[in-house]
Amino acid sequence: MDVFEREKSRVAAFYDKKTGSYQYVLADKATRAAAIIDPVFDYDEKAGATSTRNADAIARYVDDEGLKVEWVLDTHPHADHFSAAPYLAEKYGAPRAIGEKVVGVQKLWKDIYCLPDLPADGSQWDRLFAAGDTLRVGELDGRVLFSPGHTMASITYVFGDVAFVHDTLMMPDAGTSRADFPGGDAHALYRSIREILSLPDDTALFVGHDYGKDGRDPMCMATVAQHRADNVHVKDGISEEEFVATRTKRDATLPLPALMLAALQVNIRGGRLPDPECDGRAFLKIPLNRFEPVDEDE
Repeated sequence: MDVFEREKSRVAAFYDKKTGSYQYVLADKATRAAAIIDPVFDYDEKAGATSTRNADAIARYVDDEGLKVEWVLDTHPHADHFSAAPYLAEKYGAPRAIGEKVVGVQKLWKDIYCLPDLPADGSQWDRLFAAGDTLRVGELDGRVLFSPGHTMASITYVFGDVAFVHDTLMMPDAGTSRADFPGGDAHALYRSIREILSLPDDTALFVGHDYGKDGRDPMCMATVAQHRADNVHVKDGISEEEFVATRTKRDATLPLPALMLAALQVNIRGGRLPDPECDGRAFLKIPLNRFEPVDEDE
């Protein structure tokens, strides 16, 4: 765990090595109110087993610090890990939220998974945020940016001099996240990033993933100024056309995330597992031959 001190807030970052995911606890220094952002619910695909190892580490920190959780927030329906938002929201009696465009993701993927009875109305969350909506964590004023491109539903949470930019940006040396998932769009991703990079230069941008490029240790935060100067995909001076060409070429070489076909059918349910069947166990569905394989050796 890494802790970042800002003027009015404290951000604790928790890293899940298996999925390269960052999870966050944002705390208001004045009131000790907190929000949990993008928590991971562990899944062992070889055993088909779930656990709460990551979420329990977050909970221990929250309890040890005496924080009051006021929100459990997702930035988008994740394709590479299950969301632990329901588990932690129930533990702390906090509302869960995501962007309102999640209904589009639900409609898209309920057809891919052949789930005709899945409600595609966002009712699995307590609050659906639109662009420009506001929220509070203690005395911290937050606002929501609509940041599509990686997914059609991605949003960014901005709290003063910190922002949680999910999978829109990576660390500057890694660039940006892919835009080739169903509903993704490289043009939209570029425009979302330019809006994020119009925030004040000292705004700390906390990313959703890092994989330790070229063997360095994983990292989760760089400022707007650092991205504008050094981000290999979107630093100042790179045009939308250049970015789209780079992103499209790169995406064509990428295999699907290892857990995507398992994770999305859980995350479009708000992080809930499918209903148990006759033996009391839940089952996941894999849509065979829906996606083309990528030859990783090419």
